[in-house]
Amino acid sequence: MSLSAEAQKVVKLWDNATAPHSSKLTGPEKDEGEVRYSNTTEAVLYIFEAKKKVATGQAVVICPGGGYALVAMGHEGLEYGKWLAEQGITAAVLKYRMPNNVPQVPMEDAAEALRYMKEDFKSKTPITQLGIMGFSAGGHLAASTAVGVLKANGDESPRAAIRPDFAVLFYPVITSDELFTHKGTYNNLLGSDRTEELSRAWCPLYVAGEDAPPALMILSDDDKTVPSQNSTLFYNKLKELGKAASIAIYPTGGHGWGFRDSLPYKSQWQQTLLQWLQSVKK
Repeated sequence: MSLSAEAQKVVKLWDNATAPHSSKLTGPEKDEGEVRYSNTTEAVLYIFEAKKKVATGQAVVICPGGGYALVAMGHEGLEYGKWLAEQGITAAVLKYRMPNNVPQVPMEDAAEALRYMKEDFKSKTPITQLGIMGFSAGGHLAASTAVGVLKANGDESPRAAIRPDFAVLFYPVITSDELFTHKGTYNNLLGSDRTEELSRAWCPLYVAGEDAPPALMILSDDDKTVPSQNSTLFYNKLKELGKAASIAIYPTGGHGWGFRDSLPYKSQWQQTLLQWLQSVKK
């Protein structure tokens, strides 16, 4: 699967030399197989635009997972982009830079992706709603972007102030608490010697406030990699804030199923997602 051949439009946002923060990673990007890439040092959007006759007016930036060690562009990215465009939702799949313990790096990429889609993307049909979607560690990135983690950590740029209109989180890494966190994700983001204070500063569960958008979480109850409590804790936090939130938990499936047909509940989550997107449509 060729990344550029799959998408209708490919946009390089920036790289380590031109972005506000650098991960300090050098050398070529590494193909890990199954459309997964590590050592990514530039942020690139792969855009699938909905056709005019089916366009709903909604668009979404997609953040694939990979534990902040790699980015799984296939079953958690391009396959979703193509399917969503067929449903009338323009999708921009983000190949983001690996943080290498510099948390601003992927956060800036996601914020810039939202800014580009909001301000610079020339859509054939008007985009009336722009959301963000993420998987696993990409779910952490999407949730963090949705609640303004970058701004909470001192970024005063206009891009850091942009909030998506909605968030969709598939089996997301949310909490930094040792009992339920995915340690690899937070270690790659912040370092294995991270303090509790630093972890909480970059944790969407503790940053979420009044400007949090509506959110949908989709996951499997038997996920041993990222426990379901990550999603339920975030759901409860959003409800405490009086925000719209929904959650779909399927009995089995484990972690990382993405768009794969092996999940027996694929048709169910697809229906749930489309119905929910319709419910939050302005």
